Amino acid sequence: MLDKNSVLKILKSVKYPGFEKDIVTFGFVKNVEVNDKNIFIEVEILSASKDVSKELKIDIENSLIKAGASRVDIAIKQPEIPNQKSNSQSGKNVTPHVKNFVMISSGKGGVGKTTTTVNLAIALASQGKKVGLLDADIYGPNVPRMLGVVGKSPEIIGQKVKPILAHGVEMMSMGSLMEEGQSLIWRGSMIMKAIEQLLRDILWSELDVLFIDMPPGTGDAQLTLAQSVPVTTGICVTTPQQVALDDTERSLDMFKKLHIPIAGIMENMSGFICPDSGTQYDIFGKGTTKPLANKFKTQVIGEIPIEPAVREGGDSGKPVVLFKPESETAKRYQKSAHKLWEEIEKINKEGKVSNASIQPTVGTKNQAKTCSTK
Repeated sequence: MLDKNSVLKILKSVKYPGFEKDIVTFGFVKNVEVNDKNIFIEVEILSASKDVSKELKIDIENSLIKAGASRVDIAIKQPEIPNQKSNSQSGKNVTPHVKNFVMISSGKGGVGKTTTTVNLAIALASQGKKVGLLDADIYGPNVPRMLGVVGKSPEIIGQKVKPILAHGVEMMSMGSLMEEGQSLIWRGSMIMKAIEQLLRDILWSELDVLFIDMPPGTGDAQLTLAQSVPVTTGICVTTPQQVALDDTERSLDMFKKLHIPIAGIMENMSGFICPDSGTQYDIFGKGTTKPLANKFKTQVIGEIPIEPAVREGGDSGKPVVLFKPESETAKRYQKSAHKLWEEIEKINKEGKVSNASIQPTVGTKNQAKTCSTK
């Protein structure tokens, strides 16, 4: 016998396209009505993609018919985006005074995502832009150490938190709000709430760009960010090995599904520069990201080599861009930051960033798009 609880249990087997979690866990199932073997399901998603809604309808329908339902009506509510190239909008912007949001992501950990984020942020700030950096890597908040502000607590002003200024960049991280070395054992819903609060409750200035260092992979944090602010563009960080590229493709596909324009791919550990001779050795390979960039119609925004100065700067809180500006790595980060800003201006000029005032289409059962199976 089908009832609301059994239907919800069945829907926990339906994964949101491109993600590991199901639509019930993500909170996308808004209503379930059961009348004998006739079932009405109301789902609200953040993607405007017709392919995503079509795939969800098929998966929901098949799972419930298999469980004994004779008729399934599925209403999928999606953001109404006037330009199909528009990005990750659900009509919400909890930080309207920030002009551009850049999501830095990676398919897997250990590829140098945070190092890339820190150095790109400082490089862009050195080029005259007002820059902020939000460390949204809840489980591994390494930005405070890389910026040299470990142990420094932010100033509390009323109910808000003032970001920490480091090397000309406004920064906030969970690592600055908790005791050093303390672990966070949080469920997905807690992560989602924390990221939204880090955006809403921090006294960011009127920034040209807010870089957001994401946790590795595709999941709760990425969805929350896409629901909370109009992400201008995304950058995916990878290394040249095929095992990293496999995960990078998933991250790029995530950007595509969330309608986030892709600024490019950063190929990190792209060759090793010997400090004694200056000779470069491609110990992990080099240039392997180009075919992947072509597949997603984007660019390799930078090929960053391995240099001892990068590791030394990250450990000591002295980013290589600022403290070793003559190094090859610093020069490449500066060039990548310049290319990123050009891409941001292009996206804004072409109107790919959707209007924050656009609201998701929320209507009655009869107004929503339906798919029926008799």
